[in-house]
Amino acid sequence: MIEDRPDKLREECGVFAVFSADAERDVTPLVYYGLFSLQHRGQESAGIAVAKNGVIECRKGMGLVGDVFKPEMLRDFHGSAAVGHVRYSTAGASAIENAQPFVSRFKLGSIAVAHNGTLTNADVVRELLEDAGIGFTSTSDSEVIVNLIAKNYKKGLEKALTDTIKFVKGSYALAVLTNDALVGVRDPNGIRPLCLGKIDNGWILSSESCAIDAVGGTLERDIEPGEMIIISKDNALSFSFSEKTPRAICSFEYVYFARPDSIVDGVDVYESRVRAGEILAREAPAPADLVIGAPDSGMPAAIGYGRSAGAPFGLGIVKSKYVGRTFIAPDPNKREAAVSVKHNVIHSEIKGKRIVLIDDSIVRGTTSRRLVSILKHAGASEVHIRVSSPPVRFPCFFGIDTPHRNDLISNMNSVEELKSSLGADSLAFLSVDGLLESICGTPGYCGYCGYCFGCFTGEYPIPAPGENLANRC
Repeated sequence: MIEDRPDKLREECGVFAVFSADAERDVTPLVYYGLFSLQHRGQESAGIAVAKNGVIECRKGMGLVGDVFKPEMLRDFHGSAAVGHVRYSTAGASAIENAQPFVSRFKLGSIAVAHNGTLTNADVVRELLEDAGIGFTSTSDSEVIVNLIAKNYKKGLEKALTDTIKFVKGSYALAVLTNDALVGVRDPNGIRPLCLGKIDNGWILSSESCAIDAVGGTLERDIEPGEMIIISKDNALSFSFSEKTPRAICSFEYVYFARPDSIVDGVDVYESRVRAGEILAREAPAPADLVIGAPDSGMPAAIGYGRSAGAPFGLGIVKSKYVGRTFIAPDPNKREAAVSVKHNVIHSEIKGKRIVLIDDSIVRGTTSRRLVSILKHAGASEVHIRVSSPPVRFPCFFGIDTPHRNDLISNMNSVEELKSSLGADSLAFLSVDGLLESICGTPGYCGYCGYCFGCFTGEYPIPAPGENLANRC
């Protein structure tokens, strides 16, 4: 069996944690439901670690949250503080030993760590720890973090954490659970998201605000880049552990990764996507009888495009809700035809019309090519593709599963060549300035908000030590 490679960039993972000051309260169900709301950030494995009576217990497995945590598994799995994780691998293979959270037990206590991001110096740190006699059970760079914390834990929790995060480089949003505290940490550039929520007599850490909403919590604020927050039964204390560093929040959170009902670093994701469509219509108008979105992630931008262009927005294409993230075809020759299982056209909406098809991004081009084909087969007179992000031309080193550059279709082709390859009548992408405007809400750089556009421009906020970018080709 051959697996069809996903035609979107993929986030590495999501973290969700709850701490209750009420020692009798069981927060495990909240973490369970929070992970459901973050399932879009990772579908390969799921795990929850729970602290109760001075002991941290962890349960995890391969698959979706609902597949891993059956009712019988949760029945005797209780605690007043818990941390959860959903994973999509970028560093380390898709295997149970790489599933998170990672738990370390030692004479001073236990810790559980859930990590979203990628360390650019993980190999160097791993080698140093191995030379010091510390063993590893996984190939994930997240285990580097938990072993560093454990190694320094005799200095106290705060010092162990600050020593660890000053030693590692790259992107990280961390939720760290101890026997009596919950800690949230975000890298100095704020590349990966992490926010703080409040619920009853407790606190929530989450990769996205939508998961806080799902469990009945209230979004308090985002964890700031370079901030550590330590939550205990007595209080929640905030520390800044880095010097002033330029913010470099991942712009792809607003393009695709985050759920549209989330607020990421003060920006309403849905509104930013609608704005991207409006700006795209301004930058790249096209003759349109109907504007449709590539389901489901292209819908908000399609609404904005139609609104700005004065063209009607319609459904056009239906995506099956029961087809997973990947599709396995028994015969590689049938792989292309099998995509029709995922998408189907509403013929009465399409026939004889000039269609503007809005997608959030084009990575390999497989899906775009297929959508153009089925639209024209359904009788569309013209199909114009508009993309609400710039061309993806470069790999990411900070927690995104990016194909090698020779698999990024925009890196290998001009826009005109790509248009012909996809079979479209025209093709245009949102500019980098347009994407920045869609996120900030105003044209130009405001001087406060900073974003990483590395996958579009090749300019990264952090160097990747020991990695020759040309080797990724």
